[in-house]
Amino acid sequence: MTGKIYIGTGGWTFEPWRGVFYPKDLTQKRELEYASRKLSSIEINGTYYSSFKPASWAKWRDETPEGFVFAMKASRFCTNRRVLADAKESIERYVGQGLAELKDRLGPINWQFMATKKFDPDDIEAFLKLLPKEVARLPLRHALEVRHDSFKDKRFYDLCRKYGAAIVYAQDADFPEIDEPTADFTYARLMKSEEKVKTGYKPAELDKWAKKAKAWARKGDAFVYFISGAKVRNPAAAMALIERV
Repeated sequence: MTGKIYIGTGGWTFEPWRGVFYPKDLTQKRELEYASRKLSSIEINGTYYSSFKPASWAKWRDETPEGFVFAMKASRFCTNRRVLADAKESIERYVGQGLAELKDRLGPINWQFMATKKFDPDDIEAFLKLLPKEVARLPLRHALEVRHDSFKDKRFYDLCRKYGAAIVYAQDADFPEIDEPTADFTYARLMKSEEKVKTGYKPAELDKWAKKAKAWARKGDAFVYFISGAKVRNPAAAMALIERV
């Protein structure tokens, strides 16, 4: 393999995980510390809804071990708009809020579009041009999560390749599944875990995802997150996949 495989969940604060994933006697303030030693990455979801002070980003870094990496969802103010080309100020505000405090824990940014956003070549290229290549001399990696079938278009793939942005592979019945290599890393969100299965996915399914993750890693780093679905099972699914890779 030429890249590393990072596997985790969306977020780390979820009450039903207490007593299931987290030990019953673990205090909430130590949940990130615990989760980051069981998983190799976590996608920060709270950054989609609000901004955080630099001290928060630094605290998250200090609570996690060396080798652990955060991914993060971009602010909805950047992506929940009809014209993405108008997002310059919001993008600058989002990237400048304190991401650099993560230092070596800084992973890719997921720019998730609205389900109603259709592919517009000019608007998408204008948006891609706005995405900064670095922050405080730290390189930034960008992934676009599209949710409309119109993005199943070679022109979209070519634009992402041109600007080095990944296309999020989203395993969800309601959104297009695009497995197209357009960057030097892969970003996947698996959203079909089942509550009746202790590990979220059946062993054969996990074997399949392990094989796929290894294939992605031959092209560069692979980031795989268990999101939504039967959320209570997602930590177990992530740990089971980690064992397989």
